[in-house]
Amino acid sequence: MKAVRFHVFGGPEVLRYEDAPRPDPAAGEVLVRVHAVGLNPPDWYLREGYKMLPSEWQPPVSFPAIPGTDISGVVEAVAADVDQFTVGDEVYSMVRFPSGLAGDSRGYAEYVSVPASDLARKPAGIDHVHAAGAPMSLLTAWQFMIELGHDEPNPLQPSLHVPVPLEGKTILVNGAAGGVGHLAVQLAKWRGAHVVAVASGTHEKLMRELGADEFIDYTRSAPEDVVRDADLVVDAVGGPNSSRFLRSLKRGGALFPIFPLGFSGAEEAEMLGVTASTTQVRSNGAQLEDIGRLLDDGTIRVVIDSTFLLSEARQSHERAAKGHIQGKIVLSVE
Repeated sequence: MKAVRFHVFGGPEVLRYEDAPRPDPAAGEVLVRVHAVGLNPPDWYLREGYKMLPSEWQPPVSFPAIPGTDISGVVEAVAADVDQFTVGDEVYSMVRFPSGLAGDSRGYAEYVSVPASDLARKPAGIDHVHAAGAPMSLLTAWQFMIELGHDEPNPLQPSLHVPVPLEGKTILVNGAAGGVGHLAVQLAKWRGAHVVAVASGTHEKLMRELGADEFIDYTRSAPEDVVRDADLVVDAVGGPNSSRFLRSLKRGGALFPIFPLGFSGAEEAEMLGVTASTTQVRSNGAQLEDIGRLLDDGTIRVVIDSTFLLSEARQSHERAAKGHIQGKIVLSVE
């Protein structure tokens, strides 16, 4: 089969479109012929060698490695012990995450073996490109905001993350035009929240279309200076600057930084009576099956920034590096 692999860490130029062994499904797995692959930040974190992580957290990567977790395609074969999927089923998945951080997800390929527990039927109402754009971003928003779906310990905090009620609440979503952000906006609206979307001004029209009640152009106004007494801030950008949103929350409110590395506001949050909580998104086929109904009927939609062929993976990573992504970048394998 053809796959995109890299043999050394580096920039987009290390990605090679080349021949690779086609996998066979092990026990409990399904072989999927991939039609589309969604890009996510862990793809380039892996390509760069996870240099943004502390050394003790960097997983050992064996070369050649195949990046990618999010796929949509058609079942090609199933292991003998798998009975919930059959050859020909259209499916989508976030494959082996975070267990596949070292490149074991292998999504940038024509075929990928997927644990049946990570797999769900593709929503019939959307094509493979939009389905491939969904899994990681949608599961992240879902597990942060709606249902955690697991009881795995969190290395970044002593307690499990707990979503908060959204109905009738004021929710600020920072980075609202990105992969996680644009889906968080829609989930919050679906659950009856008043949504304040923060993005650059070029994204305002889209944010309004997706249901945002208010819009803040961060290039003109600092959102933490504008918003007060919010019930929840979902910071889809995260990082060290996430603590600035503590001042936007009412006492009893919550801050959810999607990317928590560098966050240093725990003591300030406690002093203000605010919960600061994070989690690690995890593969969950059952959740994708449930959420798929919302994609199928159009309650939520995946916005596509751009598409590339699988052979153009390098160009897709170059596009990602430019930033200001509206929705998702997807590779087409057809």
